Amino acid sequence: MTDAGVAGIDPVLGFALVGALGVGSQWLAWRLKLPGIVVMLLAGLAAGPGLGLLLPSEQFGALMQPMLAIAVAIILFEGGMTLNIQNLRDATVGVRRLVLIGAPLGWAVSALTLHWVAGLSWESSAVFGGILIVTGPTVIAPLLRQARLRKRPAALLQWEAIVNDPIGALAAVLAFELVSVLADASSVGGALADLAMGLVVATLLGVAGGWGLVQAFRRGQVPEYMKVPVLFVSVLAVFALADSVLHESGLLTVTIMGLWIANSGLASYTEMHRFKEQATILLVSGVFILLAANMTVETLATLDWRALAFVVAVILVARPLPVLVSMLGSNVPWRERVLVAFTGPRGVVLVAVAGLFGERLAALGIEDGSRIGTLAFALVAATVVLHGFTLTPMARALGLIASDTPGVLIVGGSRWATALGLALKKLEVPVLVADPNHAHLRHARDAGLETFFGDILSEAAEHRLDLVSYDKLLTATDNDAYNTLVATDLAPAFGREHVFQLKRGREASSRHALPATLGGQRFGPDETFFEANARLAEGWEFRVTRLSEEFTLEDWRAHNPGAVPVADLGPNGTFRLLGPDQPPKETAGTRLVALIPAREDRQEAARAADADKTGESTDSI
Repeated sequence: MTDAGVAGIDPVLGFALVGALGVGSQWLAWRLKLPGIVVMLLAGLAAGPGLGLLLPSEQFGALMQPMLAIAVAIILFEGGMTLNIQNLRDATVGVRRLVLIGAPLGWAVSALTLHWVAGLSWESSAVFGGILIVTGPTVIAPLLRQARLRKRPAALLQWEAIVNDPIGALAAVLAFELVSVLADASSVGGALADLAMGLVVATLLGVAGGWGLVQAFRRGQVPEYMKVPVLFVSVLAVFALADSVLHESGLLTVTIMGLWIANSGLASYTEMHRFKEQATILLVSGVFILLAANMTVETLATLDWRALAFVVAVILVARPLPVLVSMLGSNVPWRERVLVAFTGPRGVVLVAVAGLFGERLAALGIEDGSRIGTLAFALVAATVVLHGFTLTPMARALGLIASDTPGVLIVGGSRWATALGLALKKLEVPVLVADPNHAHLRHARDAGLETFFGDILSEAAEHRLDLVSYDKLLTATDNDAYNTLVATDLAPAFGREHVFQLKRGREASSRHALPATLGGQRFGPDETFFEANARLAEGWEFRVTRLSEEFTLEDWRAHNPGAVPVADLGPNGTFRLLGPDQPPKETAGTRLVALIPAREDRQEAARAADADKTGESTDSI
């Protein structure tokens, strides 16, 4: 190992640089509306083989592999925690087919492609083929928001990515276990015995670790603020114990441990999983930067015509064939089958797992194992860029675009919500009105708005609703506490800047007041549920107006004194819900949604405005 002061920067600065590049790349990608994985790849290559600032193998030395192993272990554990068996049971037929038929077939076809096209050995092909099942939920979700697909194809792609993420990693782990025991065993029988022993040990330790945590949490033996730290420490302990008992069984153990916790019905599951998702984002970013920076010019030079042929074969054969075969005889229309078949972006989880297993295969004496990481980078970069540019045009050509404008989810069925929904519908903005009371949705249904009968926080809503089509939330029920709960709970999914709620009523005392830090932003005229519906009953109405060079915002205000803007749609398609202190856009071509006073009120306001200009009194005679 070379001296860290000679090659690159100080190791401590190296750690800081990894974190800064990982998080900074994702933030920059968000600002530029680019796939985060592409920006991270460029940043890692620039810091590593480009500028020579970050040389992980030399700067971190023997710690490099343990760091990657621990990070991948936590990533696989989080993946296991996403796989609730009930979710798969409740999923549509298309999703079940993609998982139960498409995943094994995809593993086989990918392995054959890797061997015959990329030229990898059967051992490397079997391990890498399992990882290729993963399409990456962190990559799919932004693409779906960008494309605005219809409900069913979006759900197929989203649920396939969520469910196949841990399954693909599990397949790779099993394949690696088989390869490793075959390499060490003197006979096939001995290898199978070692494999069976590994599976038994990993399963027992994983189930024991998961069961122990669940029991400790349920019995209150761990305080709430300590649950996440205990969870992390337990994952690391179980991983290390499994690896010490039986080499290379740790990754399988923590995956099983995550599966057990996900299906235990633990009350703290949601909070823990949300925190773990955030931690996983940090780990995935760090691993991706480390692996990209660790690549050398010589490694990149191995990307020859066979690597290109491999990428093309995966996109045109290895991905479409399993999807189309698994969909045979289903009720999924052929247009949706084609879209799903040719949409398979890979994400950072694939690179992280592939990078670790590639190094471990090379350590077992399988020389081409080192090529896995490079091929994974090439496939991820190609698929993310390709699908990022082609998904929307292909979906539009197939007639599977729901809307070019992001939608609004209104929680609370009322005459006011219906009136607002109809006004937004005139802008061709998708609107969904949800309410747990069936009677409250009658006006919305009669008006032709899309509705959902049920609690928006329920598992049924999670499975049946395509929330990807909606990027703004407005809570507008007659229950302030429920509005606050929904806005707070769904804020991480929508982004807090896109979550609004009606004004809370005045609490009788401070002991009944809800914290100001909870809930969503103020909306429109900043009225309570009862004030908003009373105003509507008085004759106020929502009206859409298009601004132009001849009819500016100032002209609109003059013609509509007392009107309150609540939303606008810019000429470039940017849609916003407006708060009471947020002015609408003044650009020509902007379409403005506003709450307009009753005709008599408008006439009275206009007379008052004219009187102010002339200095005349407006007192009634």
